[in-house]
Amino acid sequence: MNRKLWNTFVVVCLTVSVTKAQKGIEFLPVKIADVFETAKQTGKPVFIEIFSPTCHVCQSFMPTLDDPRVGAFYNSKFVNTRMDVGSKATQAWLVSQKLFIPSLPLFLYFDPNQVLIHFAMSTNSVEDVIRHGTIALTPLTRSQHFKARYAAGERTAGFLIDYGTFARVTRDTAVNINVMNEYARQQPITTYAGETNWLVVKKLLMDMDNPIFQYMINHLVAYQQYDQEQLKSVAENILMSSLYSTRGALYNSDKVLQVKQQLVQIGIDPKKASSWTLLPEVNAYFRQKQTAKAAARMNDHVTATPFSIPEYLYISRLFNKSSTDSLDVISVLSWVNKALAIKSVTINEQADLYFEEADAYRRIGKRAEANTAAQKSMELAKLAKLDTHRNVEQLAKLR
Repeated sequence: MNRKLWNTFVVVCLTVSVTKAQKGIEFLPVKIADVFETAKQTGKPVFIEIFSPTCHVCQSFMPTLDDPRVGAFYNSKFVNTRMDVGSKATQAWLVSQKLFIPSLPLFLYFDPNQVLIHFAMSTNSVEDVIRHGTIALTPLTRSQHFKARYAAGERTAGFLIDYGTFARVTRDTAVNINVMNEYARQQPITTYAGETNWLVVKKLLMDMDNPIFQYMINHLVAYQQYDQEQLKSVAENILMSSLYSTRGALYNSDKVLQVKQQLVQIGIDPKKASSWTLLPEVNAYFRQKQTAKAAARMNDHVTATPFSIPEYLYISRLFNKSSTDSLDVISVLSWVNKALAIKSVTINEQADLYFEEADAYRRIGKRAEANTAAQKSMELAKLAKLDTHRNVEQLAKLR
């Protein structure tokens, strides 16, 4: 069946299901592209339930979504489909739409051009499911209008939670952080450990500097009534996602050390916390032009943790490229020699290691030693049949 006939068939089936209105929501079992094509032909918005067949909450919604009252509303107002969050096709589509799924089931509402106009995390009732559909059809109340409402000065706690959640779903980190900081400033500190704000931490917070999160980290005893493993996991995720975010890439060394300390506070093994924050701390020292501290931090880690040849090569290359002075060269040469002494080192790895050794010697003006290492790297690269373009360039710089 060609695409035109298929789309006509889908529209006819949809019309029949709406006319009968004997069941609940009629979810079209077709590809998402075909759903939106049908929406364009009918002029209706699209309703998508993101679910998982292993989600017990999703299963509990089935009787509600099968209710004739829900079906009569959604089948007449929307083109409906449902997507298994665990499928590769769904994941690929969510990535293409830049969407994050904080919990299941999640209701998403789009216009026919795949523009998200509303989202909902509904309670399991006929009335609430229909209410969210009604909101999605109302331009001034649906999620798409949150930005304008915020700009107009709306700041109720419920609205801030809704807007923060929408920003989370749409991966708008900057908006989420601003809105949730606003929310935190409104809340009395005495409510920070309450159930509502614990849910806010679990579902909405994306930044370690939010006052509610910092309160939690420093008052863990106030959260003893909640699942401690979940608390640890939530806190770890917020700390690490903050550290490895775009803003985290600009943290100074003190801020990175704060992350490490707070990871230990929530129960992460100190060695793991040290390893997880190693590169951000070293890079912070580079930005601060504190090469000696960067080298000392890395040497401490190398001493405490067995390194593989690729790891030695990685840190040698990192320091040769990122260092702002030559104070680290002794360390780089030491790492190269330790890697070369490992029995399993391959010819390819030797070629790379001698290349870094030559670069290190060049940085401190030892041209003879640099030339010797560079020639050795070239010979090994030829023996391994590697591309020698970089070796030629290196030797040219040393003439």
